[in-house]
Amino acid sequence: MNLLLTSLFLLFFFFFFFFFQSYSVLSLRMLEADPCGPTSHRDPRTLRSDQITILINGFSESRIPLLQSITAAYSASPIVSAVLVLWGNPSTSAQTLEELAHNLTLSSFGSAAISLFRQPSSSLNARFLPRPTVETRAVLICDDDVEIDSKSFAFAFRIWGANPDRLIGFFARSHDFDLSRKEWIYTVHPDRYSIVLTKSMILKTEYLFQYSCGGGAAMHRMREIVDRMRNCEDILMNFVVGDEVNAGPILVGAERARDWGDARNDKDDIDDGRRGLMGEVAQVGLSSRRGEHRKRRGECIREFHRVMGKMPLRYSYGKVVNSVGEQGLCQKGRKLVFCDQ
Repeated sequence: MNLLLTSLFLLFFFFFFFFFQSYSVLSLRMLEADPCGPTSHRDPRTLRSDQITILINGFSESRIPLLQSITAAYSASPIVSAVLVLWGNPSTSAQTLEELAHNLTLSSFGSAAISLFRQPSSSLNARFLPRPTVETRAVLICDDDVEIDSKSFAFAFRIWGANPDRLIGFFARSHDFDLSRKEWIYTVHPDRYSIVLTKSMILKTEYLFQYSCGGGAAMHRMREIVDRMRNCEDILMNFVVGDEVNAGPILVGAERARDWGDARNDKDDIDDGRRGLMGEVAQVGLSSRRGEHRKRRGECIREFHRVMGKMPLRYSYGKVVNSVGEQGLCQKGRKLVFCDQ
């Protein structure tokens, strides 16, 4: 009898252990059952505007050490309400995610809660799913391989507070019309921009619902284009916001914006401890295939334009910086330097 009770107790213990070990991952799928339901579209008046929620996109397991470092930095910021890591790789094991969730909890240095969500699919559209757990008027959409210094991040959030309907970002690109080919293209201009990237993008929470649930049949077709191309969700968000406010995004100058995923990183300038990690991170980035990447994004712009029937992207000029220095030059020690140096 005692042996039977002991066996039942052990069976119950293992069932309880494994159920709750996997609950944090399995329950995430249930949370996304109806992302466009009434509970997902919260009244903006009930959301706080003095803090921001961070939505970090995660996919590659080779980036996990960097992801943990970036997440910890954001969680330590007093302006951050919560950090949500959105894991979009369906092939990642539950055990790996449980270990990641545990390590993220241990790495938290601030009052901001850190949560790990397994995305319902690998679709890039899932980055913009409305989330009832978000309690702030603004969210930062960012990648797991980009580090922004805390001072510049706080400054960008203040800029958003003064321009809550605009997209705010640190990385800018542009659309243009190629007269020789008579088609829209994706490019970089030195003097203007019309797109900010989800490498680091601040936007109001309402745009998540608008992107994922609004726009009718046309928006549905454009989200399908994102899935087919496995690219361009950031461009589509710029289309959505540009059409809403008839204005371009705002580019913020950062004191330090470290893009580990950019294939242009020079490995010779990286210390031995991080050189291997940097190489792995750069290899898995979409933009590492620069020529093909730009071509595909140009195709996205043309397809979005075709479906929408208009071009809502608007140009912006210049960037906002967080300090004003003396521009005049003075002679000091037989050298011309800024007068306030």
